[in-house]
Amino acid sequence: MSESNAKKLRERLNNELKRASLDACVKCTICEQSCPVSAVTPLFSGPKFVGPQAERFRDGASVDHSVDYCSSCGTCSVVCPQGVKVAELNSLARAVLKAEHGVPVRDRLITQTTLMGKAMTPVAPIANAVLGNSAARKAMELVMGVAASAPMPTAHGQTLRGWLKKRPAPTKAPTRGQVVFFHGCAGGYFETEAAKCAVEVLEFLGFEVLVPEQGCCGLAEQSNGLFEQASSSVRALVGQLRKPGVGVPIVSTAGSCGGMLKHEAHEILGLDDPDLLDVGRRTRDISEFLMELHDAGDLPTDFAPIAARVPYHQPCQVRSQGIGMPAADLLRLIPKLEVVESGAICCGIAGTYGLKKEKYEIAQAVGKPLFDMVLETNQGVAACDTETCRWQIAKSTGVKTIHPIQLVHQAYGLGRVEGL
Repeated sequence: MSESNAKKLRERLNNELKRASLDACVKCTICEQSCPVSAVTPLFSGPKFVGPQAERFRDGASVDHSVDYCSSCGTCSVVCPQGVKVAELNSLARAVLKAEHGVPVRDRLITQTTLMGKAMTPVAPIANAVLGNSAARKAMELVMGVAASAPMPTAHGQTLRGWLKKRPAPTKAPTRGQVVFFHGCAGGYFETEAAKCAVEVLEFLGFEVLVPEQGCCGLAEQSNGLFEQASSSVRALVGQLRKPGVGVPIVSTAGSCGGMLKHEAHEILGLDDPDLLDVGRRTRDISEFLMELHDAGDLPTDFAPIAARVPYHQPCQVRSQGIGMPAADLLRLIPKLEVVESGAICCGIAGTYGLKKEKYEIAQAVGKPLFDMVLETNQGVAACDTETCRWQIAKSTGVKTIHPIQLVHQAYGLGRVEGL
């Protein structure tokens, strides 16, 4: 990254974020008590120390390297009673660190989810065999620094777009207008089942579902300190999501990516683009969207019963959107379905954080309370809103972990979740 860009990021950290919220910190340590990372490792000194407290003394000097052990879960900003943008401050500090000292090749490669999807789909059986081979994974760890035991996506021979082109046309004519479906990179390549269920549920409810070409939101690049690349990615995505028309609701199954559009690109990357703000205002998590319909009396609730107990985990980056617990509320509308909320702060994966060799054990320690809860309460299936969190839970527990919309899809009689 250029020296001029490092200087620009440093100036923003010193001026915009520091003055906006730094002095509001009263050192209450609530963020420290809530941080899932500092609770399990001394390598991260805690959000207050590396954020508001340390930032007061930096004045242009390089940030403390321990900030790179922040997982960007956002819990500190959520719990701060003073409204200090602790997570945002730390994310920008990490970007300064990377700009001044360089970004490892690994950290650049693991952000390219769309590229991985395009490369793996045509050779899905081979890709899955390689990623499931212990010798190959140990070689990846040695050469690239990607933990040998970290969860990996499963490639499929058909992308979501391929399915949309080949499936039969909907038999039911739209009666409720249009929605834009935002599936995210993983939903387009690796989590296609959840995306398909979302499309079918929305069509069942009478919506015309528009699925424009869409690239990456830039969240993984942002969390790895690659702010220039992240800004470029999210701007391109915003243009794609606006193509179907201004004013059309945007509904997403990609919980973390939805948060990027709603607030992170603005608050962390510092983008004040009016098109981004428009897309952010129109974006809804699919459970949030369906619960808004329910609250307005417009959601059919003649669900078929699902006699099962399902542990549910709300990921950090869904919680940070301040939307309550719409997935849990939605699932509780299904007769006989017992929803057990995890109560866990974080699963540990934090996008790409838990994939890294030096952070893998930390991620596992962070997620252990959640893994134990899932193992104790599941009856074959667990539910979670975001892709990498589902991979983390499934890999660490052996329990099939699905998107909540897949249970709604079954309750509407549109399909069946294997294992229930």
